[in-house]
Amino acid sequence: MNKDQIEGKWKQIKGKFKQKYGDVTDDDLTYSEGKFDEMLGRLQEKTGKKKEEIKKEIESW
Repeated sequence: MNKDQIEGKWKQIKGKFKQKYGDVTDDDLTYSEGKFDEMLGRLQEKTGKKKEEIKKEIESW
């Protein structure tokens, strides 16, 4: 995948996370290079899931 494809896919994933987990905000889903683990930590706090579970959920979309 190129950068544009990845960014497009990420926008879809963000929307799905916000629909599925009402407490998740745009700030929680802000992804920038080097901040992926921080973003996973925020999602972990909001969803109550383990980081591994969140990673698998992202990969499955």
